[in-house]
Amino acid sequence: MPELIPVLSKNDINSLVTRTAQRISSDYRHHDLILIGVLKGAFVFLSDLVRCMDVSAQIDFIRAFSYGSGDSSSEDIRLTKGIELDIKNKDVLIVEDIVDTGLTLKYLIDYLKSYHPKSLKICAFIDKHERRKTDVAVDYCCYEAAEGFLVGYGLDYGEDYRYLSGIYRLKL
Repeated sequence: MPELIPVLSKNDINSLVTRTAQRISSDYRHHDLILIGVLKGAFVFLSDLVRCMDVSAQIDFIRAFSYGSGDSSSEDIRLTKGIELDIKNKDVLIVEDIVDTGLTLKYLIDYLKSYHPKSLKICAFIDKHERRKTDVAVDYCCYEAAEGFLVGYGLDYGEDYRYLSGIYRLKL
């Protein structure tokens, strides 16, 4: 049975999300903002983030697949759900649960740039540099993690653990 080692509590998460939402609200006060959540993991974070923001934003979702059931990226990235909103000449903020290798995010950035947004920035709940394989800039980060496989608050391992209200390091 895997062991769950606490990293962030529900209260820690609430504080981090609120602080990040305030920064985004300040930066996008007079913009046509579109938030694009990366499914499946970012749906919990995006939901909390948008409810803490005090600026209007449209919401869309995108889905890319690379992990399978293991704990490391297959590096074979496939887009399984594209965007539905028109993002041309709009300010776009990709909302991601975790940036790990950066490969999926780089793929999504390239995909979204083809639609000619006015600006394209990244918001991640967790920025984890341990296994980074490509250079991607995270503009808004709630928490930087050093190591370990993290689950909870939308993050999964084999589609399990998303339901946890905190973030845990999974010890296999």
